Amino acid sequence: MTENRQIQKILTGIPGFDHISSGGLPEGRTTLVSGTAGSAKTIFAVQFLAEGIRKYGENCVFVTFEERVEDIRRNMQSFGWDIERWEAEGKWAFVDASPSADESPVIVGPYDLGALMARIEYAIKKTGAKRVSLDSLGAIFNQFSDSSNIRQELFRIASTLKKLKVTAVLTSERTNEYGEIARFGIEEFVADNVIILRNILEEEKRRRTMEILKYRGTFHHKGEYPFIVQTDNGIILLPLSAIELKQKSSNIRITSGSDDLDRMCGGGFFRDSIILVSGATGTGKTLMATEFMAGGAAKKERCLLLAFEESREQLFRNATGWGIDFEKMETDGLLKVICKYPEVAGLEDHLHRIKQEIDAFQPNRVAIDSLSALERVSTFKTFREFIIGLTAYIKQKEIAGLFTATTTSLMGGSSITEGHISTITDSIILLRYVELMGEMRRGLTVLKMRGSMHEKEIREFNIDMEGMHIGRPFRDVSGIISGRAHQLTNGEIDRLGNLFIDNQ
Repeated sequence: MTENRQIQKILTGIPGFDHISSGGLPEGRTTLVSGTAGSAKTIFAVQFLAEGIRKYGENCVFVTFEERVEDIRRNMQSFGWDIERWEAEGKWAFVDASPSADESPVIVGPYDLGALMARIEYAIKKTGAKRVSLDSLGAIFNQFSDSSNIRQELFRIASTLKKLKVTAVLTSERTNEYGEIARFGIEEFVADNVIILRNILEEEKRRRTMEILKYRGTFHHKGEYPFIVQTDNGIILLPLSAIELKQKSSNIRITSGSDDLDRMCGGGFFRDSIILVSGATGTGKTLMATEFMAGGAAKKERCLLLAFEESREQLFRNATGWGIDFEKMETDGLLKVICKYPEVAGLEDHLHRIKQEIDAFQPNRVAIDSLSALERVSTFKTFREFIIGLTAYIKQKEIAGLFTATTTSLMGGSSITEGHISTITDSIILLRYVELMGEMRRGLTVLKMRGSMHEKEIREFNIDMEGMHIGRPFRDVSGIISGRAHQLTNGEIDRLGNLFIDNQ
């Protein structure tokens, strides 16, 4: 009978990677990490070793073929990895195979890596290393004038590391994001596993992604996953596959900040719901977000406001103009306001920052004003991934979230948001301009309220120094939602009324 031995994996400690790899890197095997310039190959190789020391007590060896040892120590210090201290403690060892400035390429064909492998083996045994990184293969093979023995030497490296029972990461360069896996076209056949890092230019914005292309004999998640490189943390993956539809659903109602709107929504919003407020510029979206914050603070709930269009001073001035004291809410520890221009970072960075702020402040409510500002700095796919990741995280934390979005036309009617994210939200509030008899008025309706009855009418509202006031429904008016409002004539009213007469 053949023994069925499951391949064991070791955790890398790289946030998000151990999820998409279903447990980390296969133990005792070699993994090729290939990518273009700036895709974070060296950071991956170093982080794999650093987290092994910090989290799992596993010593390591780093073999550098390109950068000088002192440069690696200095460059990685910004991520909080004190390599020099680990060297002094015998937990980390370098094997320096980087070329000298005056070193010329090897000319003779019989040259091999036997001496180098002996140095690597010595360092592994001296430190008792369980993890090894070699960075990068291309640098050393560039020293060979004859490339015919590259495959042979790669096999020697892989087989030696396997005999030493270490888990190894080998980095390699590639010239195109979606071209050949590695420069020499043979590296991927020697390694047991292949990971591709990409640094893609999308609409003048750089976006890093990671893909596990091959995991010999073991399961892994398929496709590309966005990641960021952050000071003090290194690589952080943001996998959507980590999101599971297992969050609880609450029946507890919370106030929107407006008694009239609460009545229209059947008693207020659910505590863990995501609310989308959509409307043209100037219809009152920021006011609704402000009242949402004030309603929470009045109930002693902690509120986080993330603004991407207006400055802190503008938001506080606006709130004061509506009779809401943001400064007191902040002093009482019930409000935190963060203002950022969307262009300062990619959406992956914004998502990670928002998660950090939520974890640190532990709010009961979160408002984002506005999604449209974030959408303009991303592609459609990136924006949708951002929304899914954000809403799922908020729901898992059982936090109420309110997002604002600006319609593409002044009168609305084209789409609820440019990103078509309406299906992801639990409740949708539409704000519309209504032009009647030469006068511009405002209308509000609850388009959707998942899990609850709500009013279907379109009500007029006005804004003054005390905030929003919702009045009576529009009567005898059609086309408000589509942005083509017009007054119905008596003949049209009679004809519509006859459509619903019960003939029995």
